[in-house]
Amino acid sequence: MAITASDVNKLRQQTGAGMMDCKNALVEADGDFEVAVDILRKKGQKIAAKRGENDAKEGVIFAEVTNGGKTGIALKLNCETDFVAKNDNFRNFVDSLLKVAMAKMPATVEELKALPYDEKLSIDEKITEQIGVIGEKLDLSGYEVVNAAKVVVYNHPGNQLATIVALNHDSDAAEDAGKQVAMQVAAMNPIALNKDGVDARTIERELEVGKELAIQEGKPAEMADKIAQGRLGKFFKENTLMSQEFVRDNKLTVEEFLTSTEAGLTVTDFRRISLS
Repeated sequence: MAITASDVNKLRQQTGAGMMDCKNALVEADGDFEVAVDILRKKGQKIAAKRGENDAKEGVIFAEVTNGGKTGIALKLNCETDFVAKNDNFRNFVDSLLKVAMAKMPATVEELKALPYDEKLSIDEKITEQIGVIGEKLDLSGYEVVNAAKVVVYNHPGNQLATIVALNHDSDAAEDAGKQVAMQVAAMNPIALNKDGVDARTIERELEVGKELAIQEGKPAEMADKIAQGRLGKFFKENTLMSQEFVRDNKLTVEEFLTSTEAGLTVTDFRRISLS
C-alpha cells in the first residue's frame, strides 16, 4: 500500500524514530502502525546487541522527593555521548522513568526495569526502543530509594551528580539543614555515615598503609601501630560524613552543625550517585 508523508509523520511523532526509519518500517509492515512499532523495537534490540560493548559513560541523574517528603528517589540513565545527554528529549525520557519509579516505588533497579512504562512496554523494553530511536547504547545503571522521617535531595547543576540525605526529624529546620548536608555529600564524597559504617577491609588497608609510612619515616617499629591508629582516626574524620568539617563553617563538624540547628537532629542515611 502507498505510505503517505502523513503516515510517516504520525509514526515519527508516536515513536520519536527517524523519518526514514519510520517510512521503511511502515513499508515493511504494509502500513500497519502496530507492526511498524514492533519493527522499530526490533531494530532497537539489534542496535542494543550491536552496541552492547560500547562505553556508556555519559548520561543524566535525576533525584526527587515523594511520599510527603519521606522518600527520596534517584535514577541514572547512561548514554554514549554528551550530545545525547544534553538533549531535551532524552532528559524528558529520564524524567518519565523517574515518575514511574515515584508512582510504584520499586526496591531495586531490576524491579524498576520490569515495571510497565505504558500499556504496551515495560521500562526495560522502552529503553530498548529508545536505543533504536537514538542509536546509542543506553543503560539504566543506577537507582536508589531512601526512606526516613525527612528526606532531602540535591541535584547538582548539569545533572551528573545527585545526593539523597535522610534525617530523623521532620521539621522546617531539618529540611534546611538537610539541604546543606546534601551539598556537603556532593562536594566531599564521604564513604560512610560514621566510622562504624566503614568496612573492615578499608580499615585494614588504612592501618597497613599508615604503619608502612611510619616505618619509612624512620619511626620505631614499636610505635608504628600507634601512629597508624592515629592516621586511621584522621582518615575517619576526613571521610565519614558526621565527622567531616562542615564546608560552610569548618569550625564545626557536620554532626555539630546538625545538633546546633536542632537538638537531636542527625543523618540516618545518605546516597551519592554520580556519572564518574
